[in-house]
Amino acid sequence: MRRIIVLTLALAGLLSAQSLILSGTVISDNEKMITSRFMGFVTEVAVSEGEQVKKGQPLYSIDSKEIDSAVRQAELSLQMYQNQYGNVKLNLERHRRLLQKDMVSRYEVENLELAAKNLEDSIAIAQARLNEVKSQYRYLRITAPNDGVIIAKNINVGEMAMPGMPAIILSDLSALKVSVEIAESELKRIQFGKKVKVTIPSFALELEGKVNAIIPSSNPMTHTFKVKISIDAHKVHLYPGMYATVEVD
Repeated sequence: MRRIIVLTLALAGLLSAQSLILSGTVISDNEKMITSRFMGFVTEVAVSEGEQVKKGQPLYSIDSKEIDSAVRQAELSLQMYQNQYGNVKLNLERHRRLLQKDMVSRYEVENLELAAKNLEDSIAIAQARLNEVKSQYRYLRITAPNDGVIIAKNINVGEMAMPGMPAIILSDLSALKVSVEIAESELKRIQFGKKVKVTIPSFALELEGKVNAIIPSSNPMTHTFKVKISIDAHKVHLYPGMYATVEVD
């Protein structure tokens, strides 16, 4: 009877020491939704889904009607102030000559000098505004903010690009992690920084992983917690969405 109890306890200890196998997915921890700053019709799309791009590579372009309108308005304002300044300067020079002959008062000349100074300031502000508006043209050509792969393209030539609406989703392949969900009852087996074994079955690849984040937000339907595992995948070509398993000792 004593031998049976000992064997039972040993078996229970062996079972409790078994590894925990979790199913997961390769994800990018740096996924960007690319959008435009301005509204405009798409004039060119230079990439397609699944394409790998480099930082600074053109993604798509939109027309310049919105900026063209702002530039015309800024140019009109600048021209108006310049014309006013020209008239005031002529009048000021005439009054200065008349002042020497005591035909106008000092007060009139000083008022014209003040008006000229104010218009000089207005011209400087209008010129700065025009330069600022013209600088917006660079935002009509949207480029990749970093290396990555295009995982979604939601625009085509001729469609309207809207600010805040994701046109392209870019996934950074240099910042890959594995995302798994762990049961609430098993959460005690996971700690931040804990080393785990990650397997990519499709590549028959085993990698060392480390618990990078434990998301403290339980899924009310399944009572599971999301855990992110960092991996060093620079020497292999993994992609977001690939199936992975995580073995926790």
